[in-house]
Amino acid sequence: MSICTLCPRECKTERPQSHANAKGFCKEGSTMRISRAALHFWEEPCISGKSGSGAVFFTGCNLQCIFCQNAAISEDGIGKEVNPEELCQIFFDLKEQGAHNINLVTPSHFVPGIRRSILLAKKKGFDLPFVYNSSAYEKPETLRLLDGLIDIYLPDFKYMDGKIAADYSHASDYPEVAKAAIAEMIRQVGTPLFDEEGGLMIKGVIVRHLLLPLGVNNACSVIEYLHQTYGDRIYLSVMNQYTPLFNVPGALSDKQKKRLADFPVLHRKVTKREYDKVIRFCLDRDMSQVFIQEGDVASESFIPPFPSTSSC
Repeated sequence: MSICTLCPRECKTERPQSHANAKGFCKEGSTMRISRAALHFWEEPCISGKSGSGAVFFTGCNLQCIFCQNAAISEDGIGKEVNPEELCQIFFDLKEQGAHNINLVTPSHFVPGIRRSILLAKKKGFDLPFVYNSSAYEKPETLRLLDGLIDIYLPDFKYMDGKIAADYSHASDYPEVAKAAIAEMIRQVGTPLFDEEGGLMIKGVIVRHLLLPLGVNNACSVIEYLHQTYGDRIYLSVMNQYTPLFNVPGALSDKQKKRLADFPVLHRKVTKREYDKVIRFCLDRDMSQVFIQEGDVASESFIPPFPSTSSC
């Protein structure tokens, strides 16, 4: 990572050991940082199960969406440094707590360190599935570093419209990048496979789409592409949990509020009518491998608590 080209940004900037002087888009150094490692119960049922997914939230992000629900770690930089040996021990600690799997959240910019951690864990006999939970803004070349090490890929597919991707994530190339990344993920892990007892996924791909306000057309374009391209080789998860934080006191920094100010549509929740339209779109195509969310269209319960200090 001395001249970093890990992600599609290809900043080609030197990533020092510490994040303090990092100048790349993700603002992270070469040493991994995590903000939270705990059992997480709000993933898809086949990931969380009854005991929870062992979620490890990495600090920083290579996409930086202006509406990010986890801005405390993706942009504000909350987290503590860990080396591969320490991360490996965290995997074992989460297993001891009853985790069904290890859920690597926003891991793209730390792939080399994560690879070393997984190899070390497997050498010590670690046997839980590894979940790679990302925005899909990934380079296939980087994902290939994890070939044979990741069991479940849990990518987003946020945008089919490059203009929306540019406005919300400064990534006009997102649609084509995500298509190539998801294709590589499916090549690696193949069709979905579940255990015989608890219905837990042990191998496969679940592609998520977070519906945004006024985002029905974009959502349907994403779903149509995935359905036509992959059919039952993947599962789809259509989420209604977008939580507008613009008017929540203390939820966003002044910088984040400034970025959101130009997009007032993002200051409201998704409506039930909008979400119903997207679900109807799936039903009209006889899609059966789709996770949907019931109840209110947004809930802060989906946003895990992050520590305000460097300890997690």
